[in-house]
Amino acid sequence: MEQNIYSVSQLNGAVRNALEGEFGAVWLTGEISNFTQPVSGHWYLTLKDENAQVRCAMWRMKTTRVSFRPQNGMQVLVRAGVSLYEPRGDYQLIIESMHPAGEGLLQQQFEQLKMKLAAEGLFAQNLKKNLPHFCKTLGVVTSPTGAALQDILQILKRRDPNLKVVIYPTQVQGKDAANEIAQMIELANQRQEVDVLIVGRGGGSLEDLWCFNEEIVARAIFNSTIPIISAVGHEIDVTIADFVADLRAPTPSAAAELVSRNQDELFKQLDYQHQRLTMAFDRLFAEKHQLLQHWLLRLQHQHPNAQLKIQQQRTIQLEQRLISVMQRIMEKNRHNFTALYQRLDNNPLPHLLQKQQQHLQQLKVRLNFELNSRLTNKQHQLAHLCARMDSLSPLKVLARGYSIAENAQGKAISSIQQVHLGEPLQTRIADGVIISTIQKIEPR
Repeated sequence: MEQNIYSVSQLNGAVRNALEGEFGAVWLTGEISNFTQPVSGHWYLTLKDENAQVRCAMWRMKTTRVSFRPQNGMQVLVRAGVSLYEPRGDYQLIIESMHPAGEGLLQQQFEQLKMKLAAEGLFAQNLKKNLPHFCKTLGVVTSPTGAALQDILQILKRRDPNLKVVIYPTQVQGKDAANEIAQMIELANQRQEVDVLIVGRGGGSLEDLWCFNEEIVARAIFNSTIPIISAVGHEIDVTIADFVADLRAPTPSAAAELVSRNQDELFKQLDYQHQRLTMAFDRLFAEKHQLLQHWLLRLQHQHPNAQLKIQQQRTIQLEQRLISVMQRIMEKNRHNFTALYQRLDNNPLPHLLQKQQQHLQQLKVRLNFELNSRLTNKQHQLAHLCARMDSLSPLKVLARGYSIAENAQGKAISSIQQVHLGEPLQTRIADGVIISTIQKIEPR
């Protein structure tokens, strides 16, 4: 059986192709050592753990997207392609992206869970529940000692002191926080004692907010029959809970603004209704008084006197009936007016302005969310296109050990018919040009 005989270059090329084709891109963590950055701008380093190490390279175009300066001894998470440096036969990694180990792992987990839940439809807009126009009882799932709860209570005290608040206490940081948050959401749904739930906490690092990126919390929010507002961290913080919730508020204080009603506006509305009612009473009384005067004038022109007396009696009766009717109307409207004030004390009346303001705020929050989502997608597309352009660069071909032969005029040589013995020859490689003289020509 005939066996293939490889040259060293052929073998290294075959091994490189096998490595790149078999592994593709991989994620791995390790400690940086032997970090260097020559004038070319590329990074060269070694990644190691307790038992092994591997050489790595990261090209200049990729390094510009790294947000920190690598240092020896730093733990990092990298995404890299497995390859072979053919001239030396060294196995190596070509790094595509680099993150600090802790932050990078969390970001990777965030993206993976986000894609998974989106594919299952947990972020679908048509499944979002609308907030009630008027919330009578508000539930808050957060830390009972956190600043977020105090911010929410202060906003409600100022805007809507009659709004009842039920606090579902839970941890909002640490390994047990996600389970407790999910349990409190489920408890609120079992009791059905609130109209809206605010789930959140104040600002913090990615690690501090991580419990709101856990799958158990996302599914608890999605399964809730009570509308949920996610209010986690500051406006720039985005969590999985924000995507699943029926509405995202940029801060806990903003969430309190969304569910509360401005008492000053309600009292102004009531005063306006009172003025309209008073004007209606005055107009009705004037109309009836004018009618009475009309009948009196007609009676004065009636003859004989007996008819006049009869008409006078009827007038007196009508006047008495009118007074009685007016008294009943006044009493009824006074009763309605009193009931209106009582209803305001217990459950403030709806009004169009408050409803439209709340709807506008919801649209604004959803618009910000949609713009941020589209900007992120465009950034990912740009990064992908940059990576493709870099992979097609002729310099990368030269960097893998290939070269270009040129004659003295700088024209590329593609056939032995273009050269003669003794002529100078320029060989262009990745980092320079080699000048030589043709000593021998052998056809293939």
